[in-house]
Amino acid sequence: MEPIVNVQNLHKRFGNLEVLKGINLRVAPREVVCLIGRSGSGKSTLLRCINFLEEPNSGVITVAGISVPAGERTSAHRQQIIELRERTGMVFQSFNLFPHKTVLENLIEAPMIVKRMSREQVVLIAEQLLEKVGLSEKRDVYPSRLSGGQQQRVAIARALTMQPEVMLFDEPTSALDPELIGEVLEVMRNLARDGMTMLVVTHEMSFAREVADRVIFVDGGVFVEEGPPAQCLTNPQDERTRRFLDRIL
Repeated sequence: MEPIVNVQNLHKRFGNLEVLKGINLRVAPREVVCLIGRSGSGKSTLLRCINFLEEPNSGVITVAGISVPAGERTSAHRQQIIELRERTGMVFQSFNLFPHKTVLENLIEAPMIVKRMSREQVVLIAEQLLEKVGLSEKRDVYPSRLSGGQQQRVAIARALTMQPEVMLFDEPTSALDPELIGEVLEVMRNLARDGMTMLVVTHEMSFAREVADRVIFVDGGVFVEEGPPAQCLTNPQDERTRRFLDRIL
C-alpha cells in the first residue's frame, strides 16, 4: 500500500543547530502514529515541516499524492504547498481560535476563503462536525465563553472542515487542565476509529498505548526506536527510550 505521508531525508536547521537529521517516515492510510520524546527533540518541528509551517532545509515531503521538495522559491512551489496544506489539518497546543468570531464563524472561514465553498455548504459541514465533537449547542458562542477543552474541540472541528486526508496534532492536550484532557482525547479516539490518518505528538502515554498503531521515540532529531505500542512502551529495546519512559510513567 502506498503511504499517504512520505517524508524523505528531511533536514531542518535553525542557524547552526540541526534539529532534524535526515528523517524518513512513511505513514499508511488510516494509520495512527504517536511521536514521543523529550521537549526539544524535534517532534513538533517535524509536524510543522510536514505542512511547511517551517521550511525544511532539504528533503521531500509527500502528503496524499502532493510531493513538495524543500528549498525551492518559485510560484509553482508555493502552489504545491497550498495544495499539500489543503489535504492536511493541524491542531496546535494553543487553540488559535479567532476571539472575535463565534464558534461557527471560526469553522466556516477557511473553507469559504480557501476552497471557495458557499456559506450554505460549509455551515452544513460545520454543524455536523460540531455535533461530532459534542458542541452543537455552542455554535453561536464566542471562544472566551468556552473551557480550554471545549476550545480545543472547536479547533479540531475547525481543522476537519477543510476535509483533510491527514490530521497532525502537536501536543493537543498540553495546555489543558487535567480534568479537561479526557474530552479532547475522546474526540481523537473517535477520529481514529473512523479511519482518519493521524500523526500525534503527545505525552499522553495511555492514549498512545490504546490508540496508536505505531509509536516513535524521537531524540536529538532522529528516530531512536519505533514499533507497536506494546513493544515501544512496555519492552523498549533502546536504553534512551527506557530512560525516557522511566521518567514519565
